[in-house]
Amino acid sequence: MKRLNPSLIAGGVIVAGIVVMALVSFVWTPYDATLVSPASRLLEPSWSHWFGTDKFGRDVLSQIMVGSRTTLFVGVVAVGVAAVIGVPLGILAAMVRRWPGEVIMRGNDLLLAFPALLLAIMFGAVFGASTLTAMVAIGIASVPSFARVIRSGALQVMRTEYVLAARAAGRQPFPIALRHVLPNVTSLITVQASVSFAIAVLAEAALSFLGYGTPPPTPSWGRMLQESQEFLFSAPRLAIFPGIAIAIAVLGFNLLGDGLRDRFDPKLEDRR
Repeated sequence: MKRLNPSLIAGGVIVAGIVVMALVSFVWTPYDATLVSPASRLLEPSWSHWFGTDKFGRDVLSQIMVGSRTTLFVGVVAVGVAAVIGVPLGILAAMVRRWPGEVIMRGNDLLLAFPALLLAIMFGAVFGASTLTAMVAIGIASVPSFARVIRSGALQVMRTEYVLAARAAGRQPFPIALRHVLPNVTSLITVQASVSFAIAVLAEAALSFLGYGTPPPTPSWGRMLQESQEFLFSAPRLAIFPGIAIAIAVLGFNLLGDGLRDRFDPKLEDRR
């Protein structure tokens, strides 16, 4: 039995903690995360408000808990959009003849030239700031990464003996892709999804910070950072707590991705 590496364990624990926090926030938070209480504005951390309150009197801990739901929701949908589009494109580019595959990958490179944040801002400017816009924009921006990784893995699978035998037997491309190629690139999809999730967390926070992401009053870690700017010196905790939440989430998904890559790729394990 292979020994679990520390990155996989640490990443799994962090991600599991974020998921648990998001699930708990559906049934319990210390206070209503959207409740405005002018009498309680800018309170310091105490037993009644562990992380204090913001300029509107909202409980910071409650906002971070509910904000984790927004972060995970955006990440899941964005990665799902990227995988649904990018995985078939990658497999198709590996299986078709030379020039159609090259056309697909050059189009992929063209999309890759647009940074995810810039593409999301363009979507927000055209379709308006919303969680849906952020999810779709981040997902489309992540398609090239999935397509490249899956094409690389599919090309290796296409050179295996069982695929060559299936083609020699007259099997059609679609059954070969579904039965032989897709199952053998599942590990690559899992790893890429974890890495893309970390990018989606950062992108969602950046969009909310710029005003193109999740609109108020829904709590968002990025917008919490944006609202804390005027209190960086008088109440730095308003920026520290959501900043730490974003950093921990990104670290957790990156560690999970590294651990899964080491787990699924024995060559990397042998080099250590």
